[in-house]
Amino acid sequence: MSITIASFDSADRAAVDAAYLIGAAARDVDLPELPPFCRQRFDALFHTPMPGTESLWALARLDGVPAGYLQLDLPHLDNTDNATVELTVHPELRRRGVGRALHEYGLRLLREHGRKRVVGMTVSALPDGPARSVAGDAFAASTGAQPALAEVRRRLEIAKIDRVALRAALAEAQPRAEGYQSVCWQGSTPQEYVADIAYLDSRLIMDAPMGDVQWEPEQVDAERIRGNDRALDARGRRRYHLGILHEASGRLVAWTLLDVGASADWHAFQQITIVDPAHRGRRLGLIAKAENLHHLLTHEPAVRVIDTMNAASNTYMVAINEQLGFRPVDSWNNWQLTL
Repeated sequence: MSITIASFDSADRAAVDAAYLIGAAARDVDLPELPPFCRQRFDALFHTPMPGTESLWALARLDGVPAGYLQLDLPHLDNTDNATVELTVHPELRRRGVGRALHEYGLRLLREHGRKRVVGMTVSALPDGPARSVAGDAFAASTGAQPALAEVRRRLEIAKIDRVALRAALAEAQPRAEGYQSVCWQGSTPQEYVADIAYLDSRLIMDAPMGDVQWEPEQVDAERIRGNDRALDARGRRRYHLGILHEASGRLVAWTLLDVGASADWHAFQQITIVDPAHRGRRLGLIAKAENLHHLLTHEPAVRVIDTMNAASNTYMVAINEQLGFRPVDSWNNWQLTL
């Protein structure tokens, strides 16, 4: 067997197509209950990247047949010692050395670009959850990477929402949120909220549990928010935001986001939820998430399930999600390798 690896970019359409087909095959086998691997999102990774991010791509061939790909994302606005990795091997061509060869190739690229750490994720099964391969964890451990942050994916089935209990929880929460009002929007952030959203977004890594992952807080400004909006538009992500406005100051002090991808109208992701530390303890997180759920379903009636990820140690956000009806599906480990 002969393994060859070559870097590629958006100009090599055959390599892009081959990598997409590998990713689609892996998704169908590894995470069959998730939406199909989205072609629009995949293509946008090449032509409209997230601001300040350089992506390096490599395609592995086994005896001339496309067998796996590597994506390295290198931040340039902050975290310039770090990178993230996604390494995918076609399900029919695994355990033949392709992953190891891509890993070694990626290490050379990272060293050439002066990176000191790389972070990647693997999925594993929970005791009562769907089956998951143990190969990802075993491979990561074999490279010398260390488990740095454990996360759990939870799923909300819309048909199983206890709407009576949810209304009761909101009724209990509302008196503690006097002096605040909700505002919602779709897609790109309105100009009047950009500065506040940038501030909240920049707090995420400061406030969210990061375990042993060595990742600096990101310096988010209005330009970066606009770049994020352009990148997510290109990916076909239909975004539903809800912010909580502090009436006395006129500032948004909490924010949550749900989005629906281009490949499946039945599925949404619960993305960021954050409350400014000065305004916590008023149930703003619960209120924002519950009201944004209504916002989403009003405009996306086909949505049947919503997935979200939380650090296992993020007890506050996990408690809110459990109250809404999210239930554990599988476990995700962030592995960190120091070069």
